[in-house]
Amino acid sequence: MAGRQLYLYPVLNFFCVGLLMVETVSGTRGPFIGAHIGSQFSASGVNQTPMEDCRDVCGLNVSDRCPFIRTTPDCHSEGGYLNYLEGVFCYFPPDLLPLAVTLYAFWLLYLFLILGVTAAKFFCPNLSAISTLLKLSHNVAGVTFLAFGNGAPDIFSALVAFSDPRTAGLAFGALFGAGVLVTTVVAGGIAILRPFTAASRPFLRDIIFYMVAVFLTFTALYLGRVTLAWALGYLGLYVFYVITVVLCTWIYRWQRSRSLVYSMPGTPEMLSDSEEEPVSSNSYDYSEEYRPLLFYQETTAQILAHALNPLDYRKWRIKSVSWRALKVFKLPVEFLLLLTVPVVDPDKEDGNWKRPLNCLHLVTSPLVLVLTLQSGAYGVYEIGGLLPVWAIVVIVGTAVAAVTFFATSNSEPPRLHWLFAFLGFLTSALWINAAATEVVNILRTLGVVFRLSNTVLGLTLLAWGNSIGDAFSDFTLARQGYPRMAFSACFGGIILNLLVGVGLGCLLQISRNPTAEVKLEPDGLLVWVLAGALGLSLVCSLVSVPLQCFQLNRVYGFCLLLFYGSFLVVALLTEFGVIRLKSV
Repeated sequence: MAGRQLYLYPVLNFFCVGLLMVETVSGTRGPFIGAHIGSQFSASGVNQTPMEDCRDVCGLNVSDRCPFIRTTPDCHSEGGYLNYLEGVFCYFPPDLLPLAVTLYAFWLLYLFLILGVTAAKFFCPNLSAISTLLKLSHNVAGVTFLAFGNGAPDIFSALVAFSDPRTAGLAFGALFGAGVLVTTVVAGGIAILRPFTAASRPFLRDIIFYMVAVFLTFTALYLGRVTLAWALGYLGLYVFYVITVVLCTWIYRWQRSRSLVYSMPGTPEMLSDSEEEPVSSNSYDYSEEYRPLLFYQETTAQILAHALNPLDYRKWRIKSVSWRALKVFKLPVEFLLLLTVPVVDPDKEDGNWKRPLNCLHLVTSPLVLVLTLQSGAYGVYEIGGLLPVWAIVVIVGTAVAAVTFFATSNSEPPRLHWLFAFLGFLTSALWINAAATEVVNILRTLGVVFRLSNTVLGLTLLAWGNSIGDAFSDFTLARQGYPRMAFSACFGGIILNLLVGVGLGCLLQISRNPTAEVKLEPDGLLVWVLAGALGLSLVCSLVSVPLQCFQLNRVYGFCLLLFYGSFLVVALLTEFGVIRLKSV
């Protein structure tokens, strides 16, 4: 995580403006692609009631499954480009159901890959550029945009899941499941790889704030609803957390400066509570060795070709076979993102200004915006019955791109180049949102096929998929000698994911709901097992870590792994009915 750059908070409002544009435009499309965007459902020969559960489809005769999927309201999704349920039960023969599930599983893995690539290489760098432009301190940027950039897949998945009451269980399962996973498996793995002494005050601060956030969510589940005041309370608590981090850091630095003033020269300074770790100065910029001896001016066509090439041939030659195989799968995604998402890099002398590509972005980025917002409903809407919105966007974008191309040069970025950071931020955010929507729809389809609750899918597949990238990043940091930094990142990210994921997700849902509250329907006992396990793991860490004098060793790490394994067994036994409450 520390390899990624720092990000900031106020631009979140800019992002919210795009997501707050709601109200689906009605219209009809093909039976499979975009079938549920404003689609009208007619009654068929299948008897149905308003309370029918979509998971009942597997208990019907084969000939009745497709009409049931098409006529049952519980089987209809509000967003996304593909109707996965209709694809499984209407377009694949029953004997090819395993093939359909296998294809969906591979597509799900590829969507997780898309989420990771978009967040790491496009979303986070643009947030870093915005952070530099607004000149915010590293403390504010670190606890807001660093966490927001790292947790983007989790937050977007929660926003999508909360948009439909039927998939709210996915959000709670994913947020709680990721919390248990990060605080046990990731934190325990860091302690096993590199035992270390944790920073006492930051650890206590973060774990107490996270326990308060979990308690708020537990109470909301018990009450069965989230009101407007409750949703604003989530966001207010996160703002209070940011203020607390800034004040704690300022107080620590003030105490540190006083200790340096009154200490004798040569006295070693104790840094037990510092949130910062020394960075190795043995780094060397090997890119200097690859610079040509003779300077030459690239043509516009060469600049465009190099800018759109996602493959670094030097890395390709020295990397392992597994890295090359993964890179092959990433190439189409990276090429499409390079074509549609501008990236501004303030660390480069030219700010990553690529004149032909950036001019092309003035056409492709707005086109992506209108084709991903509301799953393309706005893009296909015809203004006055003449031209669709996407065609008007292409015409206007082409005109702006032509003016920009002839008014700028290849060697020097224009004065308004910083605007591309905001354009890239919004475009990459909508790419992530589109991928997260498909992830939620696929998981819901798998839940219908296997008769699994949304909660168990959230705490397993969705939580694992969204957290695996950060887990590997933290493990890499620990191996490189920065276990404290990796351990602190564990709690900072999940605090934002829970508070902003639930708070903003419910706030957006309330803005579209005249009842001014979000109804929560927990999936039976499993949600309470999940919330209880997360609370128990936090209490155990809050008690055991201070008792160890904040020295985290391998025994502590293996205990956390054992706790997660036990929790997973109990959760699965609860899901399959082996563990149940006795009826009174």
